Amino acid sequence: MMTDIEIAQSVQMKPITEIAAAAGIDGKYLEQYGNYKAKVDLSLLKDSDKKDGKLILVTAITPTPAGEGKTTTTIGLADGLKRIGKNVMVALREPSLGPVFGVKGGAAGGGYAQVVPMEDINLHFTGDFHAIGAANNLLAAMLDNHIYQGNSLNIDPRRITWKRCVDMNDRQLRFVTDGLGGRVNGVPREDGYDITVASEIMAVLCLATSITDLKERLARIIVGYTYDEKPVTAGQLKAEGAMTALLKDALKPNLVQTLEGTPALVHGGPFANIAHGCNSVMATKLAMKLGDYAVTEAGFGADLGAEKFLDIKCRYAGLNPDAVVIVATIRALKMHGGLAKTELGSENLEALEKGIPNLLRHVSNIKNVYKLPSVVAVNRFPTDTDAEVELIIQKCKELGVNVVLSNVWAEGGKGGEELAKEIVSLCEQPNDFTFSYELDGTIEDKIEAVVKKVYGGDGISVLPAAKKQIDTLVANGYANLPICVAKTQYSFSDDPTKLGAPENFTVTIKNVKVSAGAGFIVVLTGDIMTMPGLPKVPAAERIDVDENGKISGLF
Repeated sequence: MMTDIEIAQSVQMKPITEIAAAAGIDGKYLEQYGNYKAKVDLSLLKDSDKKDGKLILVTAITPTPAGEGKTTTTIGLADGLKRIGKNVMVALREPSLGPVFGVKGGAAGGGYAQVVPMEDINLHFTGDFHAIGAANNLLAAMLDNHIYQGNSLNIDPRRITWKRCVDMNDRQLRFVTDGLGGRVNGVPREDGYDITVASEIMAVLCLATSITDLKERLARIIVGYTYDEKPVTAGQLKAEGAMTALLKDALKPNLVQTLEGTPALVHGGPFANIAHGCNSVMATKLAMKLGDYAVTEAGFGADLGAEKFLDIKCRYAGLNPDAVVIVATIRALKMHGGLAKTELGSENLEALEKGIPNLLRHVSNIKNVYKLPSVVAVNRFPTDTDAEVELIIQKCKELGVNVVLSNVWAEGGKGGEELAKEIVSLCEQPNDFTFSYELDGTIEDKIEAVVKKVYGGDGISVLPAAKKQIDTLVANGYANLPICVAKTQYSFSDDPTKLGAPENFTVTIKNVKVSAGAGFIVVLTGDIMTMPGLPKVPAAERIDVDENGKISGLF
């Protein structure tokens, strides 16, 4: 059996100019990065008078180590729509180098449902993440320089919240002491690094709607607090102009293609628990402007990625989704039913039945909380038995839930045609898209609404430190922002061991902070890692390149 990278390398790509022309992008809007990648100038959005296409969100059940195949399904669905004669664009996130060299691997899909050039997308691509890292670290340098040069803003070095970043899993950098070596080498202080995708600048770039909006958001970023506890912003450091100059090209979406030549925009990639976990607003809007159908995805399960896509991104960008795909695998549902990863290869209807409530809760949220039509895509694996497939279809039908078998990993677009037909019919249904909370409630009200309506919990327990932080945010005028809950992706609750569809739990709120540039309040429910580490045997050990420049070992 061929690996993902071998499959990707076996397909002859079309020149990006040909993909652009098929998507209706005039050459004057195209900025080529070689033969197979290009950036699309944002003026195309203003110049086009085409009516926006339908917006389809692909999300998933609560993730497990067994994998769900959300990106693969997103790409396969787009290829399936193209095969049944539809004008379609796909919009995805860019992979971070951390997972590529760590455990998870790349994020360009899998099997015969991939975006290419897979190696470029998973490595440096068009340099967007490097630009984000440079802008982040410029702000850090200007902040420390301000303190060194006399500190006229009265910044308390012990209350600096802005970290440096690098797009690599490097646990050594989580906590550092810098500015050592005498007066000329800066002011000694405790510091730390985040991975680039956890930088607020990533979230800002992905929510910005123009260069002007980008600059205004960057100026609002809070970098720390003064000795009398007043917030200090990037704007007060006069950093936003130079940061925007570093990011002006990174704001333009990147055009690539699927293995079947469907045009794909791959742009941005914020963490789905510390931020909102979706590709950029600009890429989504461009996909809707160019295609009659725009297929996009959001990170982790529907309780994280889809909730933030709907409550944060759609609210800010004025988007109204037309249909939602919820991806599930029988293997993952058996894990939610209590099986170990090593036991998933054999039929187990009892474990599957125990795990299905996880899927049904996600479906119920999309239907009853957000009022959107949805379909369950069962991403079929060779080990799934007919009896297991039949059970999942029967359980969903009992609740009036549409189910389609998806075989895009093995068959590409052909394996996504049934799903494509179902999506076309769902997109014709009117919907009453609703947010899970309104912005005018208190911060606690908004958190409680998500916990009760989306997670299925009983309520929240706010620790005293978090209550004090909430009071400060309200006093500083941030009460009306949407919330972004940072919690484990492995459970509806804040306890990763509570699989399936847990009940009778409360979510503990440990910390609350504002991402003032991105425009949301981050609610931390546990120890969320913003700088991952490498595993004992990192994926990087298997990656190589031959004398002709051909890369192997990426997956």
